[in-house]
Amino acid sequence: MFYHRVTLFCGHYGSGKTNLAVNWALWLREQNLPAALADIDVVNPYFRSKDSEKELSAAGVRVVALPFANSSVDLPSLPSEVYGLVQRRDVYAVLDIGGDERGALALGRFAPYIAEENDYEMFFVVNFFRPLTPDAESAMEVLREIEAATPLKFTAIVNNSNLGEETAPADVESTLEEARRLSVLSGLPLAFTSVCARLKDRVKADNLFYMELQKKIF
Repeated sequence: MFYHRVTLFCGHYGSGKTNLAVNWALWLREQNLPAALADIDVVNPYFRSKDSEKELSAAGVRVVALPFANSSVDLPSLPSEVYGLVQRRDVYAVLDIGGDERGALALGRFAPYIAEENDYEMFFVVNFFRPLTPDAESAMEVLREIEAATPLKFTAIVNNSNLGEETAPADVESTLEEARRLSVLSGLPLAFTSVCARLKDRVKADNLFYMELQKKIF
């Protein structure tokens, strides 16, 4: 598996990008790298990377979240600490970006710093089991909408197709061809397919990234 100094996860609402961002930050720590996770999702106030703050902090991952995460207030203000994460070069930053073009606009504030350093990966996260991204063509529309809202362009695709705790190996395998089609349509490489850790060694595919599901706090 590869990594860059800044890793951004962005995709449609329900794609599972927050789960991926949390697990990616934990994986960076497993590589003995200084890691921080910034939640700048101004679209969905109810499913936050902050939900895993205790686990992340215990692993040595710094968490930067919106001021009103895990509350009933949805104020799209971004903490100043995020600027520090993208500007300093001594930490590996993971950014959880909002799930549509409006959420991607928040990224525009930090894009110049990220582009200047040019050591980043911006993953388009797709879940083909979600209603608005059932196939490669639909996912491609979402990808272009998000790209139009930010100066940064996607660098790779992550197939995060799942049905939550009910996901079976055959479910993941059934989406592999659609993920390859999206790769061809977009001209972007398929970086990996993410799989719940409980399915380890049961999914027949290359480039798998195993992760634990994040628990949602209500």
